[in-house]
Amino acid sequence: MKQVVGYMITFCCFSLLLLLVNEITDEISVAQTHQEQIESEIKLPTIEKQLPVTMVDRNGFVFNEEYTEWRQPIPLKEVPEIIKQIYLLSEDKEFYNHVGFNLGAITRAMVVNSSQDSMEQGGSTITQQLVRLRYLSEEKTYSRKITELFYAYELEQQYDKDEIFEMYLNEMFFGNQVYGIGAASSFYFQKPLAELSIAEMAFIAAIPNNPSLYNPLNHFKNTKKRQERLLDILAENNVITKEEANTYKQEKIVLNTKEKIQKNPAYSTYVLAELKDLVAITEGYEQLLKESKSEEEKQKINEQIDEKVNQLLQSGIIIHTALDSKKQLQDERAINKILGNGSLQSSAVVIDNQTREIVSLYAGKDYKKFDFHRAYQGFRQPGSSFKPLVVYAPLFETTDYTPKSIVSGGKYCVADFCPDNYDGKVYGNVSISTAFKYSYNTSALRLLDTIGLNTAFQYIEKFHFQSLVPEDKSYAAGLGGLSYGVTTLELADAYTSFIDGTYVRAKSIRQVTDLEGNVLYSWPTKKETIWSNKTVTYIRSLLKDVVTSGTGRGITTTSSYIGAKTGTTNDYKDFWLAGLTDQYTAAVWIGYDNPKSMQSLQDDKIHFKIFNTIMN
Repeated sequence: MKQVVGYMITFCCFSLLLLLVNEITDEISVAQTHQEQIESEIKLPTIEKQLPVTMVDRNGFVFNEEYTEWRQPIPLKEVPEIIKQIYLLSEDKEFYNHVGFNLGAITRAMVVNSSQDSMEQGGSTITQQLVRLRYLSEEKTYSRKITELFYAYELEQQYDKDEIFEMYLNEMFFGNQVYGIGAASSFYFQKPLAELSIAEMAFIAAIPNNPSLYNPLNHFKNTKKRQERLLDILAENNVITKEEANTYKQEKIVLNTKEKIQKNPAYSTYVLAELKDLVAITEGYEQLLKESKSEEEKQKINEQIDEKVNQLLQSGIIIHTALDSKKQLQDERAINKILGNGSLQSSAVVIDNQTREIVSLYAGKDYKKFDFHRAYQGFRQPGSSFKPLVVYAPLFETTDYTPKSIVSGGKYCVADFCPDNYDGKVYGNVSISTAFKYSYNTSALRLLDTIGLNTAFQYIEKFHFQSLVPEDKSYAAGLGGLSYGVTTLELADAYTSFIDGTYVRAKSIRQVTDLEGNVLYSWPTKKETIWSNKTVTYIRSLLKDVVTSGTGRGITTTSSYIGAKTGTTNDYKDFWLAGLTDQYTAAVWIGYDNPKSMQSLQDDKIHFKIFNTIMN
């Protein structure tokens, strides 16, 4: 009988040995098959993490976050020792001794997997897990496993143990698009990792073992059960006492999950658009676009810009902005109330005179993030609000005319362009001041003809009007007649030149920094002198006259100075108001997205009410 049993044991051992040899032969075959591929991939692919983009207002408060993955990498030295011990003891006790993989663990896993005809048993080291998280899929095949071993070994050659451990702790998936132990702490408890209790640390440390099963938002009890197992492991290895483990188990875990900060959508949407311009200018792409000779070439350059911006956004940056959060909220609420119900829309921009920074933006009623942004995407005919820029300021800059100079308000044609005055009336000789404050079209056309289109557009081209085309260099432009029009932001931006005669593009971004605070991008601050002191004095006087006794009567502010210019386009489809006070420069547009007459709203002066609100 004993002999029979001995034969049976021998036969079983021999069968098991054959099975193991068979599996080992398969793995060697796979390794040989993939040898060349592995050697080429052993360089380890570059990893593109998607770190959050954070926007802060002028006071340093976060008002917007952009991310698909919530990450907050932290250095190993800032990780509490208890967290390190949890993962070393539960995942890889021999981490600081092996070369990337543990042969003993692999052998044990092979035996179990062979007997079960599956790939369920683990045996992976922390280094292997990091490789799987970073470079490989989660498929359970011997081919992938072999590649994983080569990668793990190479990773150990390129980095020391602490660096690998740090990468591992920052790469682990904690469910709910959260990656890394630091991010998990801020997401689930809204506290830095170092401020968590040991019970809380063990609780979030439980999640990566199986992020679905231990997702605390869906399976809190499962997470709690594994947390208690991890505390027991700490006690078994004398990191804490059994009494301490029991005490920590009794501590009540209260989650305080983080909501993505998405305030001020009108402002944050524009910031991302401005960021693209900032990168294009700083990196020299804008100049390349100007020099490009074909649409195909421009498209390639724009693709390069997009790629550069995407890389920047994924790298984890902080965008420091000029947003006045309090004013933004007040302006939005006030404008919404003024517009009331219905489909009437508006856009408005307020720029700080001293810094030339955009402090608030109104993109339209009921605006949602990434919707059509009327403040910088809505191109509409500017009407008479364009006259100070294209006619009157260039006139004063290049001639001896003054506001007291005389100009006719009678009919006037240039070639076949014969506009009427706004009310259809014909006027005789009037002062430029009168022609300006009552917005006589025929007078403006005469003056534009005096200086010539080349002179006028030499000044217009100094500003940031993006939609102007060669066909716009016509006498209709003197009355705001353009092919596509301008945006509210562009108009307000150009009007800042009437603050003191200098111009630098108005911006929302103060600077862009990386997570360590290093400045990556910032706008040039050097201003260009556009208008002389004489021209500025004349224009500011004319703008003031509009408010006190012209088409702008009804505009009021608490500022010691207020000047503005109105604009109305054909068939009353657009109402404009642009001007400045001592503190701000602003522009306001009202109209319908599908243009139609607003003649019935003319006496309501809705754009005046909006202007008065945002300028106070």
